[in-house]
Amino acid sequence: MQKEDKERVVAELTEKLRNSETMIVADYRGLTMPQIDALRGRLIENGARFTVVKNTLTRRAAQEAGADALLALLEGPSAIAFVEADGDAVAVAKALADSARDTKVLEIRGGVMQGRVISGADVEELAKLPPLDVLRGQVIGAIIAPLTSLLGLVNAPLQNLYGLIDARIEQLQADGDQVPATTDTADEAPAVEEVPDTPEAAAEETTQESQEEEADGSS
Repeated sequence: MQKEDKERVVAELTEKLRNSETMIVADYRGLTMPQIDALRGRLIENGARFTVVKNTLTRRAAQEAGADALLALLEGPSAIAFVEADGDAVAVAKALADSARDTKVLEIRGGVMQGRVISGADVEELAKLPPLDVLRGQVIGAIIAPLTSLLGLVNAPLQNLYGLIDARIEQLQADGDQVPATTDTADEAPAVEEVPDTPEAAAEETTQESQEEEADGSS
């Protein structure tokens, strides 16, 4: 392979390593080309690309991409399943596990999932999980169930409060029908004698006050 070709391969692998949060490494020795093609087709359906790589070039790419966790898995003939952003990692793991079981030659070494190294046994356990759409349904169900219970707890006191308010309104309406009719306030008000505001009246009032004061003083 020419130097330019090697540089191109390293650049392509570096880009794949940077863009893939999940990748699974397998030893493909013993697989026939039809078996590899069949596996590739199944992986593509689940959002993954199965690439046979040269370890020396992949190590360079891993160092450039900051994917050092991958280096320990690059021993012997290697192929990497790069899971794309919208891919189904569970379905990819299942496809590889099925191929390993059916062919008796494919060996899953492990991989990297969101920056964490996983072993071959971890991939096998991942393959046993339900499909992604089922997992999403289970997660949504687990979220909705507590919310439904919470809404029930919140709505119950509100319904009780509405009932109490309605009952109080009915009681007040019933009491209102039994209250006797009110009388005219003008009829109940005491009569007040109006005093004409004249100079004679003011002088008479002043004289009366003076007489009352002298009487008090003499007593």
